[in-house]
Amino acid sequence: MAAKAGNWQSYKRVLLPPVRDLHRLSVYGDYGALRKALARYSPKEVTEIVKASGLKGRGGAGFPTGLKWSFMPPVDPDVPRFLCCNGDESEPGTYKDRQLMEFNPHQIFEGILISNYAISAKACYLYIRGEFADWITLMEEELDKAYAANFVGENIMGSGFSADIILHKGAGAYICGEETSLMESLEGKRAYPRIKPPFPAQSGIWGYPTTINNADTLACVPPIIAHGAEWFAAIGAPDHPGPLLYGISGHVNRPGVYEYPSGMLITDLLEVAHGMRADKKLKAVVPGGASVPVLRADMIDGVTMDANSLRAAGSMLGTAGLLFLDEDTDMVSFLRRVTRFYHHESCGQCTPCRDGTGWMENLVTRIDEGQGNTRDLDLLLDLCDQMEGRTVCALADAAAWPVRNTIKRFRADFEAKCRKAIWATETKAA
Repeated sequence: MAAKAGNWQSYKRVLLPPVRDLHRLSVYGDYGALRKALARYSPKEVTEIVKASGLKGRGGAGFPTGLKWSFMPPVDPDVPRFLCCNGDESEPGTYKDRQLMEFNPHQIFEGILISNYAISAKACYLYIRGEFADWITLMEEELDKAYAANFVGENIMGSGFSADIILHKGAGAYICGEETSLMESLEGKRAYPRIKPPFPAQSGIWGYPTTINNADTLACVPPIIAHGAEWFAAIGAPDHPGPLLYGISGHVNRPGVYEYPSGMLITDLLEVAHGMRADKKLKAVVPGGASVPVLRADMIDGVTMDANSLRAAGSMLGTAGLLFLDEDTDMVSFLRRVTRFYHHESCGQCTPCRDGTGWMENLVTRIDEGQGNTRDLDLLLDLCDQMEGRTVCALADAAAWPVRNTIKRFRADFEAKCRKAIWATETKAA
């Protein structure tokens, strides 16, 4: 059943009621989707089912999952193949993967194993953000139980298929969310992004064929196998189907992670979160994590949470982490915090990013502290042009997008602080 935009209440009837202790293997069940995949389908057939479902990556890029799997080269028994599950959730305003790890780790494990089977990989490295210490401990305990039940390891369920899952703790570096940096980190190196080509499917971990998928993406695979590609494709937006985990934060009455179909109206999701706090007016929305372009409140009417609708509105779906900002928000101070994050998290490999993010933070800080002028705004926009598309990875792009769009869409906020700075200077001189 697909829920139409503007009728989000109807989807509640499709969702299962909350299950107590679902993170425990004894409650989660016997990995029925994996059992079905191993018994009924060949690896190629599993890939084709995922292709037909329309599943797209939930990590931010939105690339078709089944298509990515098909990039792996033909199987060579003498060449190891790997899957990497990206659980290094570091995008500000995004916390859906953490919730999955806390409340439903076995769905991630089952999705990993089905994906391993589809690409004929014998091992998956599950790379988890190191700050998720409590959830890493929980996942280690539950993974041990899955091994003991023969859902992971040698000759799984007597099928002849074997696969291991190795949990790897990150150290809190945002850059490790980029797939090639993640692989460098796994290899024990400094997490510098790699130049592509070659792409991971040709030369990944230790030079072997590798596929990298987000944890949320892989958690979608078991229900696709269990219920069928058509069932999944019928949920939500036709061009970006399936349920999404919306992480709603900011100045709302009820922040949290909510599962609803893709293609939800942004205005409906605000209603899901019980509206703005203290009945304040909405000023801005960041629809997909801190790196995506911010939208003014007057830009969101009729905009739905899918890639095409958000692109037409001038933003992106990203990780579906929505930040709602109220009428009292100082957009200069908001951008100052964003630029501070990207300056801190730049790996320093590429000069435009290493130096550009620092200049961005310094200029926005100067404006925020009442020492800027309107020429700084033009300089910031020029910096965006000099950074975007000129580095090995997309971190410089992620830093430039919020700067460019926040200035352009809330220029009055910036000019007001610049005028205040000019007035203060002239008053002091007089």
